[in-house]
Amino acid sequence: MKIYTKTGDNGTTSLVGGTRLSKAHIRIEAYGTVDELNASIGLLRDQPVNAARRELLKEVQDRLFTIGSHLASEPDQTRKRLPDLHEEDIQLLEKEMDALDAQLPPLRAFVLPGGHPSVSFGHVARTVCRRAERAVIHLHEHEPVEDIIIRYLNRLSDYLFMLCRIMTQELGAEEVTWKPRV
Repeated sequence: MKIYTKTGDNGTTSLVGGTRLSKAHIRIEAYGTVDELNASIGLLRDQPVNAARRELLKEVQDRLFTIGSHLASEPDQTRKRLPDLHEEDIQLLEKEMDALDAQLPPLRAFVLPGGHPSVSFGHVARTVCRRAERAVIHLHEHEPVEDIIIRYLNRLSDYLFMLCRIMTQELGAEEVTWKPRV
């Protein structure tokens, strides 16, 4: 099977269900940004500091693929059964954040991204996650999107922030705080 179909050469793409949309449509922007986030999580998963978290990050990637399948489908798509997102998926992120928080000193200032390349990859993933969340919310303002998708992305960006903090600690890197000029 060839990977190229040439059907998108006119600037359109198909949703699951067959409807063709402009590649610039807000729905395509939303699931494209989730795909970009998934690639960022893959880069983060490949960092040696995350060896013990590889399975969790793979789970996150699986959930992002689930989210992408929902966003890439027509809103009333009933021909194919789509995988589901569950409350337990959000609870898993919350449980992981609580465990990380117990290992970290209290946060008393804003943290600047950086300090180590692996941490920087984490902050890039966090900001892509926030952009994906905004894109999905924008889509939701025009077409229905399941509430759990928005909540998952919101929680995931929080988890990624905590992951950056623990990576900083584990790598012995400096957590650089923002010091505003006065």
